[in-house]
Parts: sequence; structure tokens; C-alpha cells
Amino acid sequence: MTKHTITPPVAPILGDTHTCDCGARLDGRMAAELHAAETGQCTVCLGSAEEEVAPGLDRGCTACAATGRRREQITWQLAHAEAEQVITMSVVRGVVAEFDGPFHLSEIADAVRDGLGLPAGRLPVGPRVRDLLLRMQAAGEITMLSAPDELLDGADVVLYRDPQWQRAGTLGSGADL
Repeated sequence: MTKHTITPPVAPILGDTHTCDCGARLDGRMAAELHAAETGQCTVCLGSAEEEVAPGLDRGCTACAATGRRREQITWQLAHAEAEQVITMSVVRGVVAEFDGPFHLSEIADAVRDGLGLPAGRLPVGPRVRDLLLRMQAAGEITMLSAPDELLDGADVVLYRDPQWQRAGTLGSGADL
């Protein structure tokens, strides 16, 4: 079986030619993604199973669950789409409303999973809940209390492992005193 991991250009400034382990030279990202799809590789990580989150920081590809395979990528994309339909903003707001004090992402995700009767691993509950909590934060409904767990590129790129928020209306209410 021929291996088809696609390598991005070493010096992108000099050109955008990707190479594949099978010997193919692919001009541009679009050609590389097409070759990846044709050979059953993930079109995000191009079969490497890793993605670059920030310069010098790689992690397992979230599009294919770090497998490098197209089948898993499609399955994961369908699961994300299903999570968007099932885990709505009103569901997350309802769970957040039940917390009087600070809460962690993991607590809200677990409560949503339990409330909807979803088995663990069925849908990407954590990432969907995180996205909705960040939207609530941007709207001023909740306030993040956590400091970043890691600074990856100075203060420009930060990592939160299990961030903590609190409803905006409960900050400074005296309940903490």
C-alpha cells in the first residue's frame, strides 16, 4: 500500500509546492487537498495527523481525530454538525442559569451531556459548549474568571485547559463575601 502523507513546502516564500510520499508534486494547497481526498487522507492535516495551532506548536489534528484519514474526518465533521443541531444556545443558557457561582467548561459540558442523555464520545459536546460559552462571553452574559494555563506565543496565543466563567449578573453581588 502506497503511503500518501503530504508535506507542505519547506519555504512557502519560494513556492507553494507540496510533496506526497507517493512521489507526487502538488502545486498549491488546493491540489494538495484534492490529492489527500482522492487518497483517503484528511484534507486538513493532509494525512500527517497533526496540525499547527501556532508557530512551533503542533497538536493532533482535530478534523480527523489525529488519524490522518478522510473517513474519520468526515465522521467528525458530521458529529460536529449534529452537535450544532442538538446543543443549542438555549440549552447551554438553561444549564448556565442553574449555577449560582463560578463554573468550569467541563461542568457545563457534563451537565449538557447528562441533560440531553448523550453517551460519552457520541458527539463533540465539549467543543460545542465551549463555542457557545465564548459567544455568551462576547455578548456580556458571562465573564471569564480564568487566567490562561499557558502562553504559547507571548501574550498573543494562550491556552485554557478548563476555563472558568461566572454569570455577569452575579459578579460582585456580595454572595462571595
